[in-house]
Amino acid sequence: MKANVEKAGAITPRRRLGKEMWQSRYLYLLLLPSVFLIGLFCYGPLYGLLLAFKEYKPRLGILGSPWVGFDVFESVVTDPHFWHVFFNTIKISFLFIVFTFPVPILIALFFNELRSSKLQKTLQTVYTFPHFLSWVILSGIFINFLDFNGPVNAVINFLGLERVTFLGEKSMFIPILLITDIWKSAGWSSIVYLAAIAGIDAELYEAAELDGASRWQKMFYITVPSISTTISMLLVLRIGSLISGHFDQVFNMQNPAVSEVAETLEVYIYNYTFLQGGSFSFTTAIGLFTSVINFILLTVANVFSKKVQGVGVLEGGK
Repeated sequence: MKANVEKAGAITPRRRLGKEMWQSRYLYLLLLPSVFLIGLFCYGPLYGLLLAFKEYKPRLGILGSPWVGFDVFESVVTDPHFWHVFFNTIKISFLFIVFTFPVPILIALFFNELRSSKLQKTLQTVYTFPHFLSWVILSGIFINFLDFNGPVNAVINFLGLERVTFLGEKSMFIPILLITDIWKSAGWSSIVYLAAIAGIDAELYEAAELDGASRWQKMFYITVPSISTTISMLLVLRIGSLISGHFDQVFNMQNPAVSEVAETLEVYIYNYTFLQGGSFSFTTAIGLFTSVINFILLTVANVFSKKVQGVGVLEGGK
């Protein structure tokens, strides 16, 4: 029957798709450079994951190096320093989620409550500007300001107090990371929540106002629940990168005095590979290991989000 329909000239789904693609052929041509770059820089490097299962010898290349199975991973999991850095990374990333993730939400709610559009635009520009400065620049600024002889300590000394070695104290380094990250990224991150707030039906606020709801009540009972799906999805994505991230910030702001608490897995991989001349196979195994952990965390967080919010990031928000 199906063959008879096709012979009769009926348009099959495959033909319809081919026709639509041909009609939009110029748009697909515009996509080709992006597809090429994604394939080159996102999927091409996956070839290097073979190093995690080989004893890499530069003269033999990746394919010519002998296979060692999971011996490299065994070396990784039996290395005490790896586990120290691993749990240190989890600690820092967890603190980032707890203390920095809510700030953009609060900023977006604050902007939404401003009645002056001119003031809102001015503050939004001020808050988002630091995002466009690299951590190389910002770390230099913060290091100079927090230096023992810097402006901050000059004020402290003027007040008759003892100078503080801010970046040399282990107990102060992580709080400084959190504060500087909030200063740099919170304003830019709030744009996503402002976009979600802009999509809320204005009739909900009008109905609440007719019922006598205050501004606080409208915020807690309309605004926050309406953007809860966006909050949930972004939180899932943050959890999915729990074992990685913040390399630029930590690498540029750390120093030997605080390396015990500041060294994360990405910094450890960089130092071990390029400064200590370590094994490429070893650091590749660490990178693959952390990627697998991040994928598991992302999957678990996605399942939990789907049960609580009815929205799963991995399902495209459906």
